[in-house]
Amino acid sequence: MSKPQIGLIGLGTMGAALAMNIAEKGFPIAVWNRTGSVTQAFHAQAGALAQRIVPAATLSDLVAAMQGPRAIILMVPAGQAVDDQLAALAPLLRPEDLVIDAGNANFHDTNRRARGGLPFRFMGIGVSGGEDGARHGPSIMAGGTAGDWAQVAPVLQAIAARAEDGTPCAAHLGPDGAGHFVKAVHNGIEYADMQMIAETYGVLRDGLGLEAPAIAKTFAGWNRGLLRSYLVEISAEVAGASDPVTGGPLLDMIVDAAGQKGTGRWTAIEAQDLGAPIPVIEAAVMARNVSARRAERAAGEALYGPAPQPLSAGLTLEDLENALIAGKILCYAQGFAMMTAAGQQFGWALDRPAIARVWRAGCIIRSAMLNDMASALAEEPGRNLMLKPFFADLLRDTMPALRRVVAAGALHGLALPALGAGLAWFDMMRTARGTANMIQGQRDFFGLHGFERLDGLDRPHGPWAQDHNEKT
Repeated sequence: MSKPQIGLIGLGTMGAALAMNIAEKGFPIAVWNRTGSVTQAFHAQAGALAQRIVPAATLSDLVAAMQGPRAIILMVPAGQAVDDQLAALAPLLRPEDLVIDAGNANFHDTNRRARGGLPFRFMGIGVSGGEDGARHGPSIMAGGTAGDWAQVAPVLQAIAARAEDGTPCAAHLGPDGAGHFVKAVHNGIEYADMQMIAETYGVLRDGLGLEAPAIAKTFAGWNRGLLRSYLVEISAEVAGASDPVTGGPLLDMIVDAAGQKGTGRWTAIEAQDLGAPIPVIEAAVMARNVSARRAERAAGEALYGPAPQPLSAGLTLEDLENALIAGKILCYAQGFAMMTAAGQQFGWALDRPAIARVWRAGCIIRSAMLNDMASALAEEPGRNLMLKPFFADLLRDTMPALRRVVAAGALHGLALPALGAGLAWFDMMRTARGTANMIQGQRDFFGLHGFERLDGLDRPHGPWAQDHNEKT
């Protein structure tokens, strides 16, 4: 075996899976983990692939085992651990060598590292798909220079998931932190998609009184239509699983407090900084935070009584399916609009159709809708997805159902924060004359902030300005 040009640091769950994927695709790879026994165990368990894997006992050994120009993938926790690893590699690598941060980094950190004068080349890539994706084909969103991408594209495209048309779901999306930014938006959409499915599950369970097996059947049926996606598919699996302890539905035994690593929160914070409205994602982040407050929620129920009430009549399974379709479209529309805002803010030429294509397979939010989204986004670049003809027709068909579902939820105590936020955003986005004129009047009244007039006259203050000036 020739000396590898690819190396990997960090043999945790994701790192080990990615290294096996690379070796399986025919690329020799050197690996190192700071705990030497982990490196040895990984190599020993690699089976036939071990012949393409070079285990290193030290970081120096890893670099020495590779031929230049080297490309070393970091699979270590985001934050200080990445900076520490870059510092440790600095005296060992040459200027032509490349280090790739493939963790869940904040894109601002990636920008800083890419522009920070490291003594080697650096790029950041977003990798989605969990352990199974890393092992058998993830979605890869790369940032960095075109030259850096050209060096590693043969490997990254070889290990990436394949869409139904055979296209690898790996692409270069822009400089510096662009790849990690797109991954952050992906994670925000993931939060929202999961939350909307959970809200729909709540209506099925608490509103319609369905048991978990019937809910599993419902999700499985929806997965054969427009909602066909990884998350709806696994929701059917989760709802249909039996608890080996009690024999009943496992879903009924799972504590209702959602964990999070903070990536959805990053998306919401960045959207605020960009002035990009993503209310469905923000509602999903809020809902996860509320889910963790179990004791307070229990105290609230004890004081006020349980909120969810059975639906008296009116909603059908088709209504819920269509509401989820509408919510999904609105969520993605907000995510892609946020990427447009980021491109303008950071000078990135983010290719939204390419991003939609990269998400078609391998990642958590992979969905049949993404083919149509890629096609729609290619028409009139920059235009909001909800205004594209194909999705406008879908929204006309499904929005009445979303309206019925959200209204029924409000009347029966069924909390639908993400679906409700999507509906409110849609209504605001289709209202030419909104209500912010009142806010502008208020701002001028108490702070003389001024306002613009519809008739264009240069009279930027109301009559209260004279009283204000006299008082001051």
